[in-house]
Amino acid sequence: MRILVSNDDGYFATGIAALAAALADEHEVMVCAPERDRSGSSNSLTLDRPLNVRRAPNGFFYVNGTPTDCVHLAATGLMDQLPDLVVSGINHGANMGDDTVYSGTVAAATEGYLLGVPAIAFSLASRNPQHFEIAAQVASELIAHTLAHPFETPALLNVNIPDLPYDRIVGRKVTRLGRRHRAASVIKDQNPRGDPIWWVGPVGSAAVAGEGTDFHAVANGYVSITPLSVDLTAYSELDTVSKWLCA
Repeated sequence: MRILVSNDDGYFATGIAALAAALADEHEVMVCAPERDRSGSSNSLTLDRPLNVRRAPNGFFYVNGTPTDCVHLAATGLMDQLPDLVVSGINHGANMGDDTVYSGTVAAATEGYLLGVPAIAFSLASRNPQHFEIAAQVASELIAHTLAHPFETPALLNVNIPDLPYDRIVGRKVTRLGRRHRAASVIKDQNPRGDPIWWVGPVGSAAVAGEGTDFHAVANGYVSITPLSVDLTAYSELDTVSKWLCA
């Protein structure tokens, strides 16, 4: 299988190295990732300047752009044909609930999906992740299952792995996205010259985290697997907005 690997933490990140190493023995792997940390960049494309591609000593390609740039450039420019699978990660930290809206990790996988390729985003759900090799093993197993049992049409999966030893991972669950409380307000500060600056505050804690959600699964030792859709249409609101328009 030809697999394109990307992330949003940068080509030098521990997670992407662990993931690429776990896949390299069984698959043809290309790594193309941002030259620096682009966490929170979501699905942005760089349209106002050309992009540069360089190759690190370990063979990884890196781009002065976003995760979406990396997947789009590699899949439609560096590779002779589209990959069989796009995988993103392993992210340093969770991407659950509302995180998926902002996540560059999920965005890299989404770009593969938009190109018609099955895609999976992998995240290690911890503020200080430790078990990258275990997460890479879990990812490799899920990818092998994907190869043995492919979906009829390309799917986009968001996978969050608890930061635990392998024998403490309870199992795997298919989940829905939870929700977080609103994020903290921006934090005002000043630079050394006294000019005002602002830091974006931390994400909110889990709000909707009951059974069936990604938050609940990971908290209870399960690998969370959430199928995602890029159709943003609020179908339940179509009648409401139609009535509003005719009022």
